[in-house]
This record gives sequence, C-alpha cells and structure tokens, in this order.
Amino acid sequence: MTIFLILAPYGVYTFLLFVTSATVSVFAASAICLATIAVDVMRGRSVKILAAGSAMLFAGIGLYLALAHPALSEIAVKVSVDAGIFLISLGSMLVRRPFTLQYALEEVPAETAGVPGFLRANYTITAAWTAAMLLMMAANVVLLYVPGLPIWSSLAIAFAARNGAIYFTKWYPEYRRIKDIAAAAALPNS
Repeated sequence: MTIFLILAPYGVYTFLLFVTSATVSVFAASAICLATIAVDVMRGRSVKILAAGSAMLFAGIGLYLALAHPALSEIAVKVSVDAGIFLISLGSMLVRRPFTLQYALEEVPAETAGVPGFLRANYTITAAWTAAMLLMMAANVVLLYVPGLPIWSSLAIAFAARNGAIYFTKWYPEYRRIKDIAAAAALPNS
C-alpha cells in the first residue's frame, strides 16, 4: 500500500499527460502529493521529503506553464519533472537523509532500524531510485532532441527503470538481512 501512495502522483501525472494538458497533469499530481501528505499527517506520520518536494515541484512547473510559458512542449515538461525528482532524490542523499529512510523507519521495528547496515541499505535503495530517475530523464532528453523517435521508446525505458527500482526496493532489504545473518553466523564466538 505504501508504494502505491508514493507512486500515485507520478502515475496520475503520466496518465493525464495522454488525455489532457501538461498544466492540468502537474497540478493534479501536486494535489495528489498534498493528499498523500495529509494521509500521513492524519496517521501521525512524518511529512516525507519526496512527497513535499514533489508537491512543490509539480506546483512550480504548473505555475510556470500557466503564467509564463503555456506552450512548453510535453517532453520538456517531462524532462523538468524527471530532473526535479532526480534532484530531490540525489539531494536527500547529499544532506545525509535518503528519502527512503523516512518510509523505512515507519515500517520496520526499532531493533531493525538500529542494525548497522540499515542506513547503508537505505542509501543503496535511494541510489537505485536516483539511477532510475536519471534513466527516465535521459530517455526524455533523447526524445526532446531527437523528435522522430517513437514515444514508446521513452515509455519502455521509464517502465523498466521504475519497475526495476520497485523490484530492487522489495528485494534488497531481504537480501541484506540474509547477508547480515550469514556474516554474524560466520563470526567466532568470543
């Protein structure tokens, strides 16, 4: 359920780009980000870096489209969104607070959060999402500068990158837990 709430604004934004204007799409995504923030607050959870940053990003792009440059191409809007999410993800690691850490701390028991590899695992997962955003951004940049390419090529890359990051997010914690148990078992008793 958590991954659905995290990805909902981006899914709605992408879907709406096919049926309406980029302006409507980014404002709708911003509204959904704000709704996910409201759900977290009502549940007594923290406001997430990714949700708050995305809400501001989508709203900012929407205001730019509405007030300054309504004719900006859809691909340029996609590149702007991808670049913004990439910067939020990378920035969260640079300020030593990987965005996945907030979600993980609310999902795992305190003893798991205290394990030495827990923070490293969150950096690794956030890095996977950052790489996925970089791939999606690069695919859209290529479409921007090579307009003859079919749109499905960018969609295929985005789909593969996003689903790869989702799979990695689900797989890596268990992999890390098994590795840590094996390493602990290999230590001699002292």
